[in-house]
Amino acid sequence: MECGIIGLQGVGKTTLFTALTAHSVAVQIGSMKPNMGIAPIPDPRLAKITEFIVAQKVIPATLQVVDLPGVPSGGSNLNAVLAHIRNVDALCHVVKCFDDGNPESDIDSMNSELIVADMVVVEGAIDKAERTAKHGDKESQKRVDVLSRVNALLEEEKPAREGEWDESDRAILKSYGIMTAKPMLYVANVSEDDVSGDSNAANYVTSYAQKNGGESVVVCATLESEISELDKNDQSDMLESMGLVEPAVGPLARALNTLLGLSTFYTAGEKEVRAWPIPKEAPAPQAAGVIHSDIERGFIRAECYHVDDLFSLSSEKAIKEAGKLRSEGKNYTMQDGDVVNFLFNV
Repeated sequence: MECGIIGLQGVGKTTLFTALTAHSVAVQIGSMKPNMGIAPIPDPRLAKITEFIVAQKVIPATLQVVDLPGVPSGGSNLNAVLAHIRNVDALCHVVKCFDDGNPESDIDSMNSELIVADMVVVEGAIDKAERTAKHGDKESQKRVDVLSRVNALLEEEKPAREGEWDESDRAILKSYGIMTAKPMLYVANVSEDDVSGDSNAANYVTSYAQKNGGESVVVCATLESEISELDKNDQSDMLESMGLVEPAVGPLARALNTLLGLSTFYTAGEKEVRAWPIPKEAPAPQAAGVIHSDIERGFIRAECYHVDDLFSLSSEKAIKEAGKLRSEGKNYTMQDGDVVNFLFNV
């Protein structure tokens, strides 16, 4: 699953992308092609696990991020940019909150572009689905129903995500690439003298997200990009001097992971402690398949406990003695924070 970083031109999207990916991608600044990369997800729980289980390697979960071209105000490039936005699973809207940034205008402009573009798609799709539905095709009738409800929202200048959709509805919305149906996280990109987001501009983004049922994060992309280039010791020193516990890309990456509908489980042993992202409420065999398809195919059971049990009891031995080690079968729904050993046979 991919999260697309969007915004108007010049808001700092690519700078944020380089911070998230720790400068591991050779970006094409000003290009109409997306920059694609993998962002590690800083995880305090993962670090704490290693205090109790010493391992040779520690591997965080990762996030696929796409730095999409800046949305121009009209022009010949707009459709190409929107086509890229349709292909991602969730959106991270970077809003300029430094210098002369006007977040209210920027958010309104982005919303308008996405709503109008979705209306064009929906109107054409309704006509086609209605013609097929006349012949009794039930799938087309379902599409007409969903598209008509989307169209009603768009005509009121509301994004499709404000509608009430079940899983089959969302599958239809995804098939048409309805951009306003995608989950959205707002990032207030602030200046270096406003890292806590106290400015009126940053407060507007936070308030807007809350009023519209979304989440927001305050980030100084320039500062985060600089921090990401430092080694661990220098990072710690710089953060301490600023009174920060961790870089802002940590909470941002975790928020994006949640935005994509993902949770995290862990595997822990002497060779490796690792975090794995999975869809929320995934069954145990599906989680096993994230590690290797053979483990999913030959799944027998999952022996697991929660990270909080490890933190409170200090060892796996103590967890067993306290009766906290669980043996779960194929129908078990994975919980965020499970530490798991999968038993399988192929």
